[in-house]
Amino acid sequence: MPKTSARLLALLSLLQARRDWPGALLAERLDISPRTLRRDVDRLRELGYPVVAFKGPDGGYRLDAGTELPPLLFDDEQAVALAIALQIATTTGAGIEEAAARALTTVRQVMPARLRRRIDTLQVTAVDQSATRPDPQVDGGVLMALGAAVHAREVLRFDYTAAPPAGEEDEAVAASPRRVQPHHLVTWGGRWYLVAWDLDREDWRTFRADRIIPRTPTGPRFTPRELPGGDVAAFMLGRFRGSDGSGHWPCRGEVILALPAAAVSRYTREGTVEELGPDRCRLVLSSWSWTALASAVGRFDADIEVVGPDELREAFATLARRYAQAAAPPEES
Repeated sequence: MPKTSARLLALLSLLQARRDWPGALLAERLDISPRTLRRDVDRLRELGYPVVAFKGPDGGYRLDAGTELPPLLFDDEQAVALAIALQIATTTGAGIEEAAARALTTVRQVMPARLRRRIDTLQVTAVDQSATRPDPQVDGGVLMALGAAVHAREVLRFDYTAAPPAGEEDEAVAASPRRVQPHHLVTWGGRWYLVAWDLDREDWRTFRADRIIPRTPTGPRFTPRELPGGDVAAFMLGRFRGSDGSGHWPCRGEVILALPAAAVSRYTREGTVEELGPDRCRLVLSSWSWTALASAVGRFDADIEVVGPDELREAFATLARRYAQAAAPPEES
């Protein structure tokens, strides 16, 4: 029979692996008697692990939630996964960077040397984008409040600060009260969003979580509505494309490029490419604006023939004027 300490660790590992364990099966897995199993369960309880017994034909034990977090036991794969998750936690914008760093240090200290070496070979660097588009931090308490309302399906009241008008980023914007039925808490492009049905505007809305100040208490429970697009991924894709949630870009154009289809399709994720010859292809592409679409096509180093529509042709003319002005030498003073 294994030593008591080894048995306790094995018992704890099994209890963490599944919700309920019949006593007879647990004793068989550990190769001990039911009496020894009962003594080991009592020892775990003395160490602070909330092991509860349940009755029934297959009466046994389960590891329940307690008032404090006792020491946890992870296998090798779990420990590595946890360490990696803690490293990338600094890129979530959830305001948990310091806590994640401390937790990673704690986990690493108790890891066997073989696992520490695996973790140390993977160093994740979070690049600060504050010079271009800062990713605002969201208070962890706000995320917990939003997540709780989504889970409970309760009407949420909050104060929301909308984005300032373009060119007036330094101007203060007053917060407005909102009443919504929260449906999903989403991360998108390094930011957190709440997807909800706005009760006052009677429409679907997405709210930046860093601009939300929740109010208490929450409102009554509600029956969730069907989200446009079928799921939250399709809904978010449609909103960020500037559409009504259908998932289609508002601007769609067609051009012919003096390049092989294989060379173009390699860098085209959502467009369609048709081969017209060894060094000629048709490209159908979409974007959120005509100038953005023209710019996307212009990145290919090739002659361009616009098939249509006229809005795309005009966008190329607009860019041509801008580029010609940018290329002109500075005037002498």
